[in-house]
Amino acid sequence: MLIITIRTDKPDAELGLYDGQQQLKYETWPAHRELSTTIHQKLDELLASQDKKIEDVQGVLCFKGPGSFTGLRIGLTVGNTLAYGLGVPIVSTTGDTWQQDGIQKLLNGENEEVSLPEYGRDARITQQKK
Repeated sequence: MLIITIRTDKPDAELGLYDGQQQLKYETWPAHRELSTTIHQKLDELLASQDKKIEDVQGVLCFKGPGSFTGLRIGLTVGNTLAYGLGVPIVSTTGDTWQQDGIQKLLNGENEEVSLPEYGRDARITQQKK
């Protein structure tokens, strides 16, 4: 099973490509405020480096938090969109062993259909100005 992993909760974003439990390639880059413009390019480069196409992906794993509000939104939106568009399962996990746990979920046939972020605290919402 060819799996894409996505982690975007901090200034350095991470993408991984796995064949089952075996890591084929892992990319980390300082995305910070350019995550939304760099993540697709990095995904294309990651797949091309292993002579794979997006259509070869069979599962998506995302880190769901806690972390940056915007970073998590971007990463999970990309992950959910990939999974939906390709018709493949998606799971999300958290913690130090997020990759191993998530890959195992995918290999066990789990599918969240839509992965949601866990920000780690309540949103800071400012009062509406009248």
